[in-house]
Amino acid sequence: MRSGRARNDYTEFVTARAGHLFRSACLLTGGDTHLAEDLVQETLGRLYVKWGRVSRAGNPAAYAQTVLHRTFLAHWRRRRSKERATDLLPDLADPYGVDSATRLALVDALGRLPAKDRAVLVLRYWEDRSIQETAEVMNTSPAAVRTRCVRALGRLRALIGEDLHEYAAS
Repeated sequence: MRSGRARNDYTEFVTARAGHLFRSACLLTGGDTHLAEDLVQETLGRLYVKWGRVSRAGNPAAYAQTVLHRTFLAHWRRRRSKERATDLLPDLADPYGVDSATRLALVDALGRLPAKDRAVLVLRYWEDRSIQETAEVMNTSPAAVRTRCVRALGRLRALIGEDLHEYAAS
């Protein structure tokens, strides 16, 4: 980055979007906050290098989300045969006032899905992206996104099962 103005623009962008990127990364990683922080850091580093071009492109927030998802998928491909996440979640207070048990059950179930299934669900339903946008981010066809969405939702329902009704009733 050459100019002070570009640096200021980047700093403002990061201040405004870092929280959203982190929440998306947490969902992608199935609640692994440490990995989510690493993914966001790598995403912001990649944005910093190309900020001049990105800021002129028109929608740096969408570009950042795309970089985050591609960074996650690249990370998943590199380590899928190495480390395994545990099924233990930290005991956190619920800052949004939403039922913690339901939230934890959903995050836990998301964490047990394969990485590509998590990615497609987060893109489609958390970020509310269209099938075409999701296909572009995941470098696949819209038909593959539709198929993966249906299968991922089926797996998520199977993992949650009747538990969700139990959590919602309490």
